[in-house]
Formats: sequence, C-alpha cells, structure tokens
Amino acid sequence: MYSFDPTEEQQMLIDAVKKYAVNDLRAAAHEAEENNELPKKLINKGWELGLLQASIPEAYGGFGERNAVTGVLALEEMAFGDLAGTLAVTTPSLFATPILLAGSEEQKQTYLPKIVEGEWRPYTAALIEYTFDFDPNELKTSATHHGDGYVLNGEKAFVPFAKDAESLLVYAKLDGQSQAFIVGKDAVGLIVNEEREQLMSLNALPLYRVKLDNVKVPASNRLGGESGHDFDLILASMRVANASVAVGVANAAFEYSKNYAKEREAFGMKIAQKQAIAFMLAEMRTEIEAIRLLTWEAAWKLDNGRDDAINEAYLASIGAADMAMMVTDRAVQILGGHGYIREHPVEMWMRNGRGFAMFTGLAIV
Repeated sequence: MYSFDPTEEQQMLIDAVKKYAVNDLRAAAHEAEENNELPKKLINKGWELGLLQASIPEAYGGFGERNAVTGVLALEEMAFGDLAGTLAVTTPSLFATPILLAGSEEQKQTYLPKIVEGEWRPYTAALIEYTFDFDPNELKTSATHHGDGYVLNGEKAFVPFAKDAESLLVYAKLDGQSQAFIVGKDAVGLIVNEEREQLMSLNALPLYRVKLDNVKVPASNRLGGESGHDFDLILASMRVANASVAVGVANAAFEYSKNYAKEREAFGMKIAQKQAIAFMLAEMRTEIEAIRLLTWEAAWKLDNGRDDAINEAYLASIGAADMAMMVTDRAVQILGGHGYIREHPVEMWMRNGRGFAMFTGLAIV
C-alpha cells in the first residue's frame, strides 16, 4: 500500500507552487490570455521553484531524483493557477525529462547540465501532429535511415516556443516505432512557421507549426543512441502529466463556481442551496476526486516500474479529458450569464477544458 500523505519535502514543494500559482499565475492569467503573451519574469519566477532541477540528479546538474508522484502534485497545483503559465514554465521538461528517462549517457552529460544549471531557456519537443486521427504510436512524421544517421520528414503542431528554441526533441516513426530525435535550431530543413497557432485557448502560450523537410540528424542524436528507446514510458509520463494539469484546471473551476454559488442570491436564497446547483457541485467534486486518485495511482505505478503503469496512465488521461470538459462546462452554467463573460475566469477554463483530449505532449512528469 502507498500513503496518501505527501512527504515533508513534497509538502514544502506543493506549498511553494500553490503560492506561486495563486499569487502570480492566477493574477496574471486574464491579461496574458487577452494580450497573447506571458511576462518573461513570470516564467522565470516559476522556473526558480526548481521543479525540473529537483528531478535531475546531481551528476547532471540538478539536486534531486525524478519522482512522478511529486511531479503530478506540483503540476496540479500550478495548473490551478493557470494552464498556459504552467505549460510555459515546464516546457524545458519536454526536452530534458525524456533524455533523463531514455537518453544515452553522452546525451545526459551534454544537455541536462546546460538546461538545469542556468535560467529558463526554451528547449522544447514536437510530438503532436495536425491530423484528426492523431495517435502518438502511429506518427505520420517519418524517420528513415540515411548513411550513418537519419532523415526526418513531416509536420508537427502545437510546439511550444519553437521559434526561439535552442533545440527540439522531434518524435517520428522509425521502422514502425515512435522514436525521438534531437534537432538543433539551425538544422537545415527545419522550418518554423512565422505565425503562431490560433487556438480556442492557450493564447498566452506561444505554439507553432513546425515542418521537417529532409532534416538530417546523426545517429548519436537519436534518443538513447543508435539502439533507440522505449517510447511507451515517455508517452505514459506525458499522459499522467496531462491528467494532472486537467485536474488542476477542473479544481480551479469547481472552487470558483462553488464560492460563487455560496455568495450569489436568487429569489431570496443562495443558489448553492438550490438542489439542482448542489447536485451539480457534488458531481463535479466526485469526478475530480476520482480522476485525481487515478492519476496519483498511475504516477505511483510509474515510479515503481509496475507493468500496468502504461495502461493506467492512458486511463487517467482519457478520463481527465472528459472530466475537465464536464466540470468546466458546469462551472460556466453555475455562474449563469456571468459565466459567459470574460470578467470571470470560468469561460477560459472551459476553453482549456476542451483541449485536454489533444494536449498530450505539452507536459511531462
């Protein structure tokens, strides 16, 4: 059995992240969404919390060990403040964590210290593809053997900070398997769209379309070296992260709508006392708690190398996508007409909630 009580170190981290989420991210979220930009100092302040640094061993410039449970606890708290800000702060993890999990020793020594020892820099990853039937295990982007290296061809969508990225971790199909390749920003054939992606939400997060036109990479730039890596573990870590940020956003919507219902009066009584509203809030809370526990369990199984961790991560991710959409939609309903105006954050959370079905690849634990 495992404990539901965080360790002293985890609690300290959770408290620090929650303070940042509420006092900094939440306070800046509306303006950032409207202006399509997150202040750099806001990202830097989140980076200084050391979430990634605490998951990297000292041998590679960090000061801790990776722990998926700690990761989901921190991501949920941060996403409670703002999703776009959370994904921005943790973008370098998309590059660093797969290298930590599956990279060769040379790759770890080369990249991890330069990422974690300095200020936040836009190292990123490109997994998602712009297809209606996108499946991370059936990528359209291809990698083919070429001499002593590989050639990448395809198109990627929703790549955070791609325009300014130092390096990208690009996922492609090689010999029937999804594999990752390190691509430098100056690689010939790497084309980043000038215009940012136009989405329903995440307007504050700079996301770009990226094309790969016969991009050549050496064999040493294949994640794990010439022998490659197990993509399932990386994908499961992304799915658990996606579930945890969905729980954070849903919980934010729940708490806001609950507090509103306890204060708002209609026909001489608080609307929270109305049975329809009370039942709605109860169902929202139940679904949040169910997916939270499923996410924690999936993270614990990843940490302990359980054989069913991959399946559990998938269940957590798809369950979280449905839960987040339901909870954020109900939050808008509870606020009534106020829920539809941008003065209240629930409309933004609902737009965020719609996207979790396709956000796998934007966060990792």
